[in-house]
Amino acid sequence: MDAMEFFVSSAGQWRSQRSTHHLAFRQAEIGDSNIQVTALGADDARVAEICQMHSVDPSRAAGGAFVTWHGTMAWDKEDENHQGSTVFAIVPDPENPRQGLMLRERGYAETAPVAGHFEMDDEDALLLITEYETMSSIERFWFANPNVRMRTSTVKRFGGPSTATFCTEIRVEPDADAAKQAAGDKAPSSEFYSALGW
Repeated sequence: MDAMEFFVSSAGQWRSQRSTHHLAFRQAEIGDSNIQVTALGADDARVAEICQMHSVDPSRAAGGAFVTWHGTMAWDKEDENHQGSTVFAIVPDPENPRQGLMLRERGYAETAPVAGHFEMDDEDALLLITEYETMSSIERFWFANPNVRMRTSTVKRFGGPSTATFCTEIRVEPDADAAKQAAGDKAPSSEFYSALGW
């Protein structure tokens, strides 16, 4: 599997449960979000635009993804929200398509455009290493099965506190909610979510 195949496998809607550990304070915060991933072909105008933003020849891109999210965290203030969108462009190494550049319109730890390095490990997990102006991040994404994706990330601020995050993301079938309503099914029980570690 290469990075583009990973994004194609990630296409769809996901429900994410997150636990963020604020290491300096020795405290953990939980949250959840809805994520939508759309895989983009190499000829998509948005991929070309991101490449040009980073002064990279668009013909080198293998494709990319458009990702939107909307979530909440336990410690949110009234005016806080965790929502947004970003475009990724995958620029593989010509000699090894399992590694290369991951260009983003908006970074994970900072909202400015950023270029990171990606690689696929021996277990076909996607690693994304990004250096920002004031911090660095390492993210790892992998599939437990086709409908369950896991994600870890660590963010280290230069001269400041660090955070570590673990997410479990469950694929949402497009018509699952409508089917449940039509059948009169109830929502999954609390025991179901506890079994998933939510």
